[in-house]
Amino acid sequence: MQHLLERIKAGTLWDFHGGIHPPENKHQSSLTPVVDAGLPPQLIIPVRQHAGPAGELLVRVGDKVKKGQPLTRFDKGRIVPVHASTSGTITAIEQHTVAHPSGLDDLCILLTPDGDDAWGERTPQPDYWNLERGALLERIQQAGIAGLGGAVFPTHSKLDGRGQLTEILIVNGLECEPYITTDDRLMQEYADEIMDGIRVLKHLLKPKLTLIGVEDNKPAAIEALTRYTSDADVLVKSVPTKYPSGGAKQTIELLTGRQVPKGGRAVDMGIMVLNVATVFAIKRAIIDGEPLIERIVTLTGDAFKKPGNVWVRLGTPVRWLLQRFELQPEADQRVIMGGPMMGFTLPHAMVPVVKATNCLLSPTRAELPPPGPEQACIRCSACADACPATLLPQELYWYSRVKEYDKAEKLNLFDCIECGACAWVCPSEIPLVQYYKIAKDDIREARAEAEKAERAKQRFEAKQARFEREKAARETRHAEAAAQRRQAMTTAGGEDPVAAALARIKAKQETAQVAVSEPAPDNGAMIAAREARKQEAIARRAAKAANGEGNELTDTPAPGEQPPKAELDPKKAAIAAALARAKAKKAALAQGDTPMDAGETSVNTTDNAIEAPAAASEPAAEVDPKKAAIAAAIARAKAKKAAQAQGDGPVVAGETSVNTTEQAVEAPAAAEVDPKKAAIAAAIARAKAKKAAQAQGDGPVVAGDTSVNTTEHAVEAPAAASEPAAEVDPKKAAIAAAIARAKAKKAAQAQGDGPVVAGETSVNTTDNAVEAPAAASGPAAEVDPKKAAIAAAIARAKAKKAAQAQGDGPVVAGETSVNTTDNAVEAPAAASGPAAEVDPKKAAIAAAIARAKAKKLAAEAASSPSTDKSH
Repeated sequence: MQHLLERIKAGTLWDFHGGIHPPENKHQSSLTPVVDAGLPPQLIIPVRQHAGPAGELLVRVGDKVKKGQPLTRFDKGRIVPVHASTSGTITAIEQHTVAHPSGLDDLCILLTPDGDDAWGERTPQPDYWNLERGALLERIQQAGIAGLGGAVFPTHSKLDGRGQLTEILIVNGLECEPYITTDDRLMQEYADEIMDGIRVLKHLLKPKLTLIGVEDNKPAAIEALTRYTSDADVLVKSVPTKYPSGGAKQTIELLTGRQVPKGGRAVDMGIMVLNVATVFAIKRAIIDGEPLIERIVTLTGDAFKKPGNVWVRLGTPVRWLLQRFELQPEADQRVIMGGPMMGFTLPHAMVPVVKATNCLLSPTRAELPPPGPEQACIRCSACADACPATLLPQELYWYSRVKEYDKAEKLNLFDCIECGACAWVCPSEIPLVQYYKIAKDDIREARAEAEKAERAKQRFEAKQARFEREKAARETRHAEAAAQRRQAMTTAGGEDPVAAALARIKAKQETAQVAVSEPAPDNGAMIAAREARKQEAIARRAAKAANGEGNELTDTPAPGEQPPKAELDPKKAAIAAALARAKAKKAALAQGDTPMDAGETSVNTTDNAIEAPAAASEPAAEVDPKKAAIAAAIARAKAKKAAQAQGDGPVVAGETSVNTTEQAVEAPAAAEVDPKKAAIAAAIARAKAKKAAQAQGDGPVVAGDTSVNTTEHAVEAPAAASEPAAEVDPKKAAIAAAIARAKAKKAAQAQGDGPVVAGETSVNTTDNAVEAPAAASGPAAEVDPKKAAIAAAIARAKAKKAAQAQGDGPVVAGETSVNTTDNAVEAPAAASGPAAEVDPKKAAIAAAIARAKAKKLAAEAASSPSTDKSH
């Protein structure tokens, strides 16, 4: 170190790698002296203006404050307070936009000056050499001093130096940024006070040598400092102008030839670097007792009518300054806080001046054109040549752009001083520094999250360890207490309760094991008897099936029997069941000679009432469940008819008498039955049965009584049923049924001789009530369903009118008298041929024709009393 000091004193200068020479543009503001900007109508004072956490608020809204009064509390660490820049009233404490590249808001104190500008309590210390090191550092902290060169690092924390000895003190007055002349004018006008500040620092740090570095483009400042320098260990060093020589690491290399290692600090090398404005603020704080409440700011740029340097109170709005010094803005006027290399554009002009504000630059578009569009890197290496930190900017750019931050860190990303020299020389106009700033912020955020997670993990592990210790201690206490209780009981001659409880549990377990090991009872005899009963039941069913006397209603299996598991189709099984029930009813009717009571069912079914098809021995066709249901309904109707025909006395109310003649329903030989046809046939059969019952009845029908007589062949299958049947639409069947009911009502009214008992139903169906058209087999005209519905409604209305005109007596409420001639629905003449596809519209037309014929027959019946035509 001694050899180095000798070389420095001998006038040796060094150089650093890279650097650029942009236009200086300093003459615009360096030729005029510093003036006072005055007091604005309102001050906006951010509570955090340094690199560190903010202090706790000491004021509230409405408080009166004096000039220099602390507004926040200082504390240990890197916390420095802010002070009132003038006397006045606290009008608000709220979020406000602050001077930061992000343009975000921060907590600010709004102070309205009272105009008195009255100082609060001050404690000057001109005999600072009587103060201890700690007292001096505390005063510097209380004054709110932070680095005024741009980094705003708390000065008291920097001067503490981790207890390291300072060999060389460097006062940085290089001020290499273009346009800025703050330090230049300060050194020209306040050189004596700067020297006083250096003496305070010499007393505090006790360096072996003090160097004041100034660029050779500031001759007036060099001359003023040399004039006031009287100490032999203080040297004013003039260095060549080159950007960024004002960086701390570059200044150290220029003046001492030593390089700060990666990740290291200058204080670890025994070197302390402070900005000349910071030294001036230390003098004011210690000797004059004034906190940091104002600073010199350069107002420059061609847009200013009066450029220069001014004393500005901290918290002064930028807009007020621009108006006071006659800014002549153009369209989209930019205002840059700082210089053109490291400054940033303000989001708006209502941003306050803070401790880091050294310049407000308002250039015209011609003076400082905005950057052009970013283009692709051409790998020219100009950025690497200009980098003062000997980095590889193009590599850092690629890794930062794709967010491969681990590789960027390996290339010493954090050694970048963000001077902007690389972006200045880039021919592709890539904003390299912006990429580096974003990458650094992302890495810092990730590190903070990782540290937070690590602290949380440590807290969790500590908590778990505490729980384990507490659990172990608790178990130990319980064990000791149990041992003491057992010892006390043993000593007293009693039984150990724990051992007794364990013995009881063991005895219970042994008892349970013995119970489980006992053999299970033998159920073989019971199982054999159950199987024998099953075999007997199967044999009985087989015998009954052979004799044809099977009855599913009475043939129930013996208890415990299982029915035989025959491989039958469910549909076939349903049909067989219906046949069996019909045969059973027939047998019961044939044997009974006395009338049946109410609710009793008398069934007489003649032989072959339902005949199986001739080809039954052939493989059976697949039976539809709908067909089976229709066939069962027809069988029940015939059974009722047969029962009525054989009965000797009147049928009691609620009784159902059914007589079905032989071959009432003949199944076509091997014909495929359509469910829709079957439904229509069933409806016709019911109508004819009602007619026959009326014709044969000797006395009035009791309310609720239903007497049905269906003649032989009431429903006959078509002659050519073996031919393929026509496809019938369900809608047709429904329409035909409704038409038949309407006609029956009309005919009954016309022929009625006496009142019908309420609830009675008298049905007389005449022949040929509705005839199908002769050409039904031909193609029918296309009919609209809506028209058919309208025609049906008209027919019903007319039928009611005719019935009222022809009625001889009043109709009892609820009475329904229906007379429908035989063959109410006749199959078409050409039914034996292949059936045409029936259209729902054709069915509607046929229904309308049937209604017209029914009206005609009813009119004829009214003129002459009708006789019963049923046979």
